[in-house]
Amino acid sequence: MADDTAHGDVSDQDLLTRHVEGDPDAFGELVRRHRDRLWAVALRTLGDREEAADAVQDALVSAYRAAHTFRGHAAVTTWLHRITVNACLDRARKAASRKTAPVDDTERLDQLLEPHESASAPAERKDLHRQLIAALSTLPPDQRAALVLVDMQGYPVAEAARILDVPTGTVKSRCARGRARLLPLLSHLRPESGSEAEKPDGERNRTQGTSVPSAAGPRRADPQDAGPSDSAVVKGGGGRA
Repeated sequence: MADDTAHGDVSDQDLLTRHVEGDPDAFGELVRRHRDRLWAVALRTLGDREEAADAVQDALVSAYRAAHTFRGHAAVTTWLHRITVNACLDRARKAASRKTAPVDDTERLDQLLEPHESASAPAERKDLHRQLIAALSTLPPDQRAALVLVDMQGYPVAEAARILDVPTGTVKSRCARGRARLLPLLSHLRPESGSEAEKPDGERNRTQGTSVPSAAGPRRADPQDAGPSDSAVVKGGGGRA
């Protein structure tokens, strides 16, 4: 088992270097630091726990084996996210073709779900999350990955572009097309309550423009999103390398 105190102050890049040089615990420390975020991206991209777990496992095995190719042109976390997203896209592209009709709307997913954040019932929030994941699964994989990174994980467009290895304009375009396809599927989630409808336009705009902690912003994965234990992933990564 990795000794956290031996690597606590070591940078990600130095850990990767140590791994390449033969340190048996360095890669496990990298997994410990970043696995929750990788798992959250995979789960929201694929919408299935088993598929997400397999994608993260595939990504970590690939990273374990390809560590010697890392050249430091991007942060290690960006490199790991890119490998994970690619593993998710490889799995998603095997799914059946999907049909959705685009509309001219670019409202962010977090703004669509914002009115529901006042709901106190965990069951209601879980149901909204399930509906959102189900709707995401109807998108082409490239649009889905862009929306997960930008709208659900809260990455800036520029960082999402680095992770996906595409221009920022491509990320913006994919997000716009994905939102346009999703909103007809999710429009029933926006409540048409009298109190909201009766607010002055300026006040409604102010409340709808706020960010949503559960739908956007880099954070730790929810407990319900937790994947396999770190030790299982590290063991799997090292064993298959």
